Amino acid sequence: MSFNLTGRRIAILATDGFEQSELTEPKRLLEQAGAQTDVIAPGGASQIRGWSKGDWGEQVAVDVALKDATPEPYDAIVLPGGVMNPDKLRLEPAAIALIKAFDDAGKPVAAICHGPWTLIDAGLVRNRQVTSWPSLRKDLENAGAHWQDSEVVRDGQLITSRKPGDIPAFADAIIDALGATV
Repeated sequence: MSFNLTGRRIAILATDGFEQSELTEPKRLLEQAGAQTDVIAPGGASQIRGWSKGDWGEQVAVDVALKDATPEPYDAIVLPGGVMNPDKLRLEPAAIALIKAFDDAGKPVAAICHGPWTLIDAGLVRNRQVTSWPSLRKDLENAGAHWQDSEVVRDGQLITSRKPGDIPAFADAIIDALGATV
């Protein structure tokens, strides 16, 4: 099966401390399938730094400042994990508003690892099927989610995944949600 996301544009919302592989690998796979990706970040930084194997990782260029981001030009939003990244983003009202706006527009919202923390603050998990890094299970259940230990869970336009090892299935679920299989 081959995939064609030509003409599709995907937002990736992150800040310093994102899990390196959970941003760069889905980005690579989505671009390989033909999509354009834009990294969106709060503040005015031109780059954000990842976290990799217990230390600071590589920098990634920021394409759009969070204050300028809207869901209109995009077909989906991806929320990488890492402990620091979603913990910082969930305290950013503009980040939560952007995630809600994607959901309100019926566009795929995809979060991996600790990324679902932001989904809690955006009010998107109540009565939804989700997965995450295991340590978020109680947080998600306390917010009304139905947590399961699966490499990827899709509940309508909400897509969640557990960890870096699940990235291929995570990317495939995003592509599938965009109806891009050919």
